[in-house]
Amino acid sequence: MTADRRLGWRGALLTGGCLLVLGGATGGLALTLAGRPAAAAGGQSRLATAAVVRTGLVNTVQVSGSLGYAGSVTVVNQMAGTAYTALPQPGQVVHRGGRLYEVDGSPVFLFYGGRPEWRALAVGVTPGPDVAQLDRNLIALGYATAATLTVSGSYTGATGYAVARWQQAAGLPVTGTVPLGQVGYAPGALRVYQVSAGLGGPPAAGGTVLTATSDRPVVTAQLPVAQEYLVRRGDRVTVTLPNGSTTTPGVVTSVSTVASGGPAASASPGPSSGPASTGAGSPGGGGSGSSDTVPVTVRLAHPRLAGHLFQAPVTVNIVSARADNVLAVPVNALVALAGGGYAVQVVQGRATHLTAVRTGLFGGTLVQVSGAGLHPGSRVEVPAP
Repeated sequence: MTADRRLGWRGALLTGGCLLVLGGATGGLALTLAGRPAAAAGGQSRLATAAVVRTGLVNTVQVSGSLGYAGSVTVVNQMAGTAYTALPQPGQVVHRGGRLYEVDGSPVFLFYGGRPEWRALAVGVTPGPDVAQLDRNLIALGYATAATLTVSGSYTGATGYAVARWQQAAGLPVTGTVPLGQVGYAPGALRVYQVSAGLGGPPAAGGTVLTATSDRPVVTAQLPVAQEYLVRRGDRVTVTLPNGSTTTPGVVTSVSTVASGGPAASASPGPSSGPASTGAGSPGGGGSGSSDTVPVTVRLAHPRLAGHLFQAPVTVNIVSARADNVLAVPVNALVALAGGGYAVQVVQGRATHLTAVRTGLFGGTLVQVSGAGLHPGSRVEVPAP
């Protein structure tokens, strides 16, 4: 955006005997008018003054996006049985120790971890990281402490005792062993996206039960490739929520290296992992975009502000330029000079004089300026409201 388009009444070319222009605007050039601009002298415009301020200015680029949830997880069944007897509902959130689904009345519980369950666990099994993963969950759920259960790859008597305590509290047969399929692992809490299994249907080993995301709201925006240079992982942005008035800070967590053309499809932000899982569809939030865009994922600093909105449109505000501790005046204080460049009409008491300025960053209603004699608190003419 050029200054000429934002000058309003002050953008008129100053010509005639009232102004001597010497090669355009330069830092030290002060030009004095014999009187006020012709428009003001003729009574056609009312004038006011505004202060020169020292401030910071930013330019932002706005990109459309949508709210979703990070991650993509596919939950597959490993429990033998005749029928699914309980299934979750889309949108339901399951936390550590919660029930994912049931087979023949026996629940499958969610524990946190990155390794899928692949064998039954009991005293005497070959040591492995899946046992240590079980130990950590038993401690986190309060069925053991770091003093009573040492996290290790070995299934010890202490592990079996903690398992028995958990089974008793969960209403399971108390065996002190964990049969294959009784626990499913995911990196964290799961928000059910889609249920593939049918209530009463046969639970095939390795069959998909449901797809899910994490319960962490994120924003996915489609950034035009031409503006990709503006964003890096870790950059801070602001997100305007669907009501148009609420904003929240955010941090860029990923910028895709792959561009896509045409209407942007939904994208699943975050890694795909889960209990005995493979990548699942695209249950995360996606935004719409035009050709030649790259997906950008933003983590919200205050996720509760997103409520339970899903795939709701938002705006991501990205800082494209910044100027700190600079002098600035209202954009409509600028006067276009006949020879090129700009000036401001400085008011001193009842006198005014035109001072050439160099313009810098435009930020909202202000513009960065530098010029001889300007300092914070100087008054410049602007159109009266």
